[in-house]
Amino acid sequence: MYQLFVEEHFDAAHLLRDYHGKCENTHGHRFKVVIRMETAKLQQNGLAYDFALLKKSLRETLARYDHAFLNEIAPFDTIEPSCENIATTIYNELLPQFLGLPVTLTHVEVWESPSTGVSYNQ
Repeated sequence: MYQLFVEEHFDAAHLLRDYHGKCENTHGHRFKVVIRMETAKLQQNGLAYDFALLKKSLRETLARYDHAFLNEIAPFDTIEPSCENIATTIYNELLPQFLGLPVTLTHVEVWESPSTGVSYNQ
């Protein structure tokens, strides 16, 4: 089994409405997002899938979050913009883009700092 992964980032502000501590105040992060894909076999050209196409899909998905206040963007206008919810949302937005392709989306990781993040998979 081959696992492919690409990484991008976006800068955004948010606050956690149902949290008691520093994160209940507006603050920002450079969110790092890693998507992981799997495939059992290589294509005829020796590649599992084109990294450039994976990065393009991820960049396009993250564009609406970059330099935004997440609490004002659906679905985070009604749910907490936590790393967990951000990872789930990005996963659900990306999943249809890879249906029918030779790779399967397996995980979305969202890091809010160099040492703190979450990984989501279904």
